Amino acid sequence: MIAVPPCLADALRLMLVTDDHLLGDRDLVTICRAAEAGGVTSIQIRLKLEEPRSMLSLVRAVMDAVRIPVVVNDRLDVAVAAGAAGVHLGPDDLPVTLARRIVPVGFWIGASVGTEAEVPGGAAADYWGIGPVRRTSTKSGAGDPLGVSGFERLARSSSPSQPCVAIGGVRPEDVAPMFGAGAAGVAVASGILAAEDVQAAAARYRRAIGL
Repeated sequence: MIAVPPCLADALRLMLVTDDHLLGDRDLVTICRAAEAGGVTSIQIRLKLEEPRSMLSLVRAVMDAVRIPVVVNDRLDVAVAAGAAGVHLGPDDLPVTLARRIVPVGFWIGASVGTEAEVPGGAAADYWGIGPVRRTSTKSGAGDPLGVSGFERLARSSSPSQPCVAIGGVRPEDVAPMFGAGAAGVAVASGILAAEDVQAAAARYRRAIGL
Protein backbone atom coordinates (compact mmCIF):
# COMPACT_ATOMS: atom_id res chain seq x y z
CA MET A 1 0.00 0.00 0.00
CA ILE A 2 1.23 3.50 -0.82
CA ALA A 3 2.20 5.63 2.15
CA VAL A 4 0.51 8.99 1.61
CA PRO A 5 2.09 11.97 3.42
CA PRO A 6 -0.29 13.14 6.18
CA CYS A 7 -0.77 16.58 4.63
CA LEU A 8 -1.53 15.38 1.10
CA ALA A 9 -5.30 15.11 1.46
CA ASP A 10 -5.46 18.58 3.05
CA ALA A 11 -3.32 20.05 0.25
CA LEU A 12 -5.65 18.62 -2.37
CA ARG A 13 -8.84 20.20 -1.02
CA LEU A 14 -8.70 23.11 -3.47
CA MET A 15 -6.00 22.98 -6.12
CA LEU A 16 -5.43 25.80 -8.59
CA VAL A 17 -4.28 24.57 -12.01
CA THR A 18 -2.59 27.28 -14.05
CA ASP A 19 -3.07 27.67 -17.78
CA ASP A 20 -1.09 29.77 -20.27
CA HIS A 21 -4.09 31.05 -22.18
CA LEU A 22 -6.17 31.90 -19.13
CA LEU A 23 -3.24 33.74 -17.56
CA GLY A 24 -2.71 35.87 -20.63
CA ASP A 25 -0.30 38.69 -19.84
CA ARG A 26 -0.99 38.63 -16.09
CA ASP A 27 1.85 37.86 -13.71
CA LEU A 28 1.83 34.24 -12.58
CA VAL A 29 3.20 34.97 -9.12
CA THR A 30 0.64 37.71 -8.47
CA ILE A 31 -2.19 35.43 -9.55
CA CYS A 32 -0.98 32.57 -7.37
CA ARG A 33 -0.70 34.85 -4.36
CA ALA A 34 -4.26 36.07 -4.92
CA ALA A 35 -5.53 32.50 -5.25
CA GLU A 36 -3.78 31.51 -2.02
CA ALA A 37 -5.33 34.50 -0.26
CA GLY A 38 -8.73 33.29 -1.49
CA GLY A 39 -8.25 29.85 0.02
CA VAL A 40 -6.46 27.67 -2.53
CA THR A 41 -4.65 24.86 -0.70
CA SER A 42 -2.18 23.85 -3.44
CA ILE A 43 -1.07 24.96 -6.90
CA GLN A 44 -0.37 22.85 -9.96
CA ILE A 45 1.84 24.74 -12.40
CA ARG A 46 0.67 23.81 -15.88
CA LEU A 47 2.40 25.94 -18.55
CA LYS A 48 2.45 24.22 -21.91
CA LEU A 49 3.98 27.16 -23.78
CA GLU A 50 7.02 27.68 -21.55
CA GLU A 51 10.49 26.31 -22.25
CA PRO A 52 11.99 24.20 -19.42
CA ARG A 53 14.44 26.88 -18.24
CA SER A 54 11.86 29.66 -18.02
CA MET A 55 9.35 27.27 -16.47
CA LEU A 56 11.87 26.34 -13.80
CA SER A 57 12.34 30.01 -12.95
CA LEU A 58 8.58 30.53 -12.75
CA VAL A 59 8.05 27.49 -10.52
CA ARG A 60 10.76 28.68 -8.16
CA ALA A 61 9.27 32.18 -8.10
CA VAL A 62 5.84 30.82 -7.20
CA MET A 63 7.32 28.59 -4.50
CA ASP A 64 9.09 31.59 -2.99
CA ALA A 65 5.87 33.60 -3.03
CA VAL A 66 3.35 31.18 -1.48
CA ARG A 67 3.21 28.97 1.60
CA ILE A 68 1.14 26.16 0.09
CA PRO A 69 2.46 23.10 -1.80
CA VAL A 70 3.34 23.53 -5.48
CA VAL A 71 3.33 20.63 -7.95
CA VAL A 72 4.33 20.71 -11.60
CA ASN A 73 2.28 19.32 -14.46
CA ASP A 74 4.06 16.85 -16.77
CA ARG A 75 7.63 18.13 -16.30
CA LEU A 76 9.23 15.83 -13.76
CA ASP A 77 12.66 17.31 -14.48
CA VAL A 78 11.44 20.80 -13.64
CA ALA A 79 9.59 19.63 -10.53
CA VAL A 80 12.64 17.85 -9.10
CA ALA A 81 15.06 20.65 -10.02
CA ALA A 82 12.81 23.25 -8.40
CA GLY A 83 12.32 21.22 -5.24
CA ALA A 84 8.56 21.22 -5.79
CA ALA A 85 6.22 19.14 -3.63
CA GLY A 86 5.45 16.85 -6.53
CA VAL A 87 4.50 16.27 -10.13
CA HIS A 88 1.25 15.47 -11.91
CA LEU A 89 1.57 13.00 -14.78
CA GLY A 90 -0.86 12.22 -17.58
CA PRO A 91 -1.31 8.91 -19.42
CA ASP A 92 1.13 10.01 -22.14
CA ASP A 93 3.85 11.17 -19.74
CA LEU A 94 6.58 9.16 -18.03
CA PRO A 95 4.96 6.16 -16.30
CA VAL A 96 4.40 6.65 -12.60
CA THR A 97 6.40 3.51 -11.76
CA LEU A 98 9.47 4.89 -13.53
CA ALA A 99 9.07 8.33 -12.00
CA ARG A 100 8.91 6.76 -8.56
CA ARG A 101 12.43 5.37 -9.00
CA ILE A 102 14.05 8.76 -9.43
CA VAL A 103 12.15 11.13 -7.15
CA PRO A 104 13.10 12.03 -3.57
CA VAL A 105 11.40 10.45 -0.59
CA GLY A 106 8.15 12.25 0.21
CA PHE A 107 7.77 13.61 -3.33
CA TRP A 108 4.14 13.43 -4.44
CA ILE A 109 3.17 11.88 -7.76
CA GLY A 110 -0.32 12.50 -9.07
CA ALA A 111 -1.84 10.66 -12.04
CA SER A 112 -4.64 11.59 -14.41
CA VAL A 113 -7.32 8.91 -14.59
CA GLY A 114 -10.19 9.51 -16.98
CA THR A 115 -11.13 6.01 -18.12
CA GLU A 116 -11.04 2.46 -16.81
CA ALA A 117 -8.10 1.80 -19.15
CA GLU A 118 -6.05 4.46 -17.33
CA VAL A 119 -6.59 2.95 -13.88
CA PRO A 120 -3.55 0.60 -13.99
CA GLY A 121 -1.24 3.48 -14.93
CA GLY A 122 -2.26 5.33 -11.79
CA ALA A 123 -1.86 2.39 -9.42
CA ALA A 124 1.48 3.58 -8.04
CA ALA A 125 0.50 7.26 -7.76
CA ASP A 126 -0.06 9.11 -4.48
CA TYR A 127 -3.26 10.69 -5.72
CA TRP A 128 -5.54 10.67 -8.77
CA GLY A 129 -6.96 13.55 -10.77
CA ILE A 130 -10.23 12.19 -12.17
CA GLY A 131 -12.03 13.99 -14.97
CA PRO A 132 -13.18 15.85 -16.83
CA VAL A 133 -16.22 16.40 -14.65
CA ARG A 134 -17.66 18.79 -17.25
CA ARG A 135 -16.58 19.68 -20.75
CA THR A 136 -13.49 21.86 -20.52
CA SER A 137 -11.71 24.22 -22.90
CA THR A 138 -8.38 24.23 -21.03
CA LYS A 139 -7.27 20.76 -22.08
CA SER A 140 -7.75 19.40 -25.59
CA GLY A 141 -8.51 15.70 -25.84
CA ALA A 142 -9.70 15.53 -22.24
CA GLY A 143 -12.46 13.11 -23.18
CA ASP A 144 -16.19 13.08 -22.56
CA PRO A 145 -17.49 14.56 -19.29
CA LEU A 146 -17.74 12.00 -16.50
CA GLY A 147 -20.21 13.77 -14.30
CA VAL A 148 -20.71 12.76 -10.69
CA SER A 149 -21.50 9.12 -11.43
CA GLY A 150 -18.48 8.66 -13.69
CA PHE A 151 -16.18 10.20 -11.11
CA GLU A 152 -17.58 7.96 -8.39
CA ARG A 153 -17.15 4.86 -10.54
CA LEU A 154 -13.49 5.55 -11.23
CA ALA A 155 -12.77 6.66 -7.65
CA ARG A 156 -13.90 3.24 -6.43
CA SER A 157 -10.94 1.74 -8.31
CA SER A 158 -8.43 3.76 -6.30
CA SER A 159 -6.62 2.51 -3.23
CA PRO A 160 -7.89 3.73 0.17
CA SER A 161 -4.55 5.54 0.44
CA GLN A 162 -5.07 7.47 -2.82
CA PRO A 163 -7.09 10.68 -2.49
CA CYS A 164 -9.03 11.48 -5.67
CA VAL A 165 -9.43 15.01 -6.99
CA ALA A 166 -12.23 16.05 -9.34
CA ILE A 167 -10.95 18.09 -12.28
CA GLY A 168 -12.25 19.53 -15.53
CA GLY A 169 -14.79 22.34 -15.65
CA VAL A 170 -15.60 22.09 -11.94
CA ARG A 171 -17.93 24.88 -10.79
CA PRO A 172 -18.64 25.93 -7.20
CA GLU A 173 -22.03 24.22 -7.37
CA ASP A 174 -20.30 20.96 -8.28
CA VAL A 175 -18.24 20.87 -5.10
CA ALA A 176 -20.81 19.33 -2.74
CA PRO A 177 -21.85 16.57 -5.19
CA MET A 178 -18.22 15.70 -5.94
CA PHE A 179 -17.30 15.47 -2.26
CA GLY A 180 -20.40 13.37 -1.78
CA ALA A 181 -19.10 11.06 -4.51
CA GLY A 182 -15.84 10.54 -2.63
CA ALA A 183 -13.63 13.40 -3.85
CA ALA A 184 -10.90 14.55 -1.49
CA GLY A 185 -10.74 17.84 -3.33
CA VAL A 186 -11.31 19.74 -6.56
CA ALA A 187 -8.79 21.10 -9.06
CA VAL A 188 -9.83 24.30 -10.79
CA ALA A 189 -8.44 26.28 -13.72
CA SER A 190 -10.98 28.45 -15.54
CA GLY A 191 -13.33 28.75 -12.56
CA ILE A 192 -10.65 30.81 -10.83
CA LEU A 193 -8.30 32.07 -13.53
CA ALA A 194 -11.04 33.32 -15.87
CA ALA A 195 -12.41 35.57 -13.13
CA GLU A 196 -11.47 39.23 -12.94
CA ASP A 197 -11.07 38.89 -9.18
CA VAL A 198 -9.04 35.71 -8.66
CA GLN A 199 -9.09 35.94 -4.86
CA ALA A 200 -12.87 36.24 -4.75
CA ALA A 201 -13.29 33.36 -7.20
CA ALA A 202 -11.07 31.11 -5.08
CA ALA A 203 -13.03 32.14 -1.99
CA ARG A 204 -16.29 30.97 -3.61
CA TYR A 205 -14.84 27.49 -4.00
CA ARG A 206 -13.44 27.54 -0.47
CA ARG A 207 -16.87 28.41 0.93
CA ALA A 208 -18.46 25.64 -1.13
CA ILE A 209 -15.97 23.18 0.40
CA GLY A 210 -16.76 24.51 3.86
CA LEU A 211 -13.23 25.56 4.74
